[in-house]
Amino acid sequence: MKKISPSEMLQLRELMQMEANALAMARVTHHVIQDPEFKSLSDAGIKAMETRIREMQMFINDHDLIPRGVQ
Repeated sequence: MKKISPSEMLQLRELMQMEANALAMARVTHHVIQDPEFKSLSDAGIKAMETRIREMQMFINDHDLIPRGVQ
């Protein structure tokens, strides 16, 4: 498989950071939501963000994008 370029790696890092920040904010604000329908939408959004982060982590692991320590 083709290696990703440095700019693509930077974009991936930025995308993961954006998702992580959004997830943290969603988790904090989730606790103050009173409306059951809105709370359900918030739950779905949190689950979707967690899934996207896991998929990006899997992509990184599958393509050996982070060098591992000396063994």
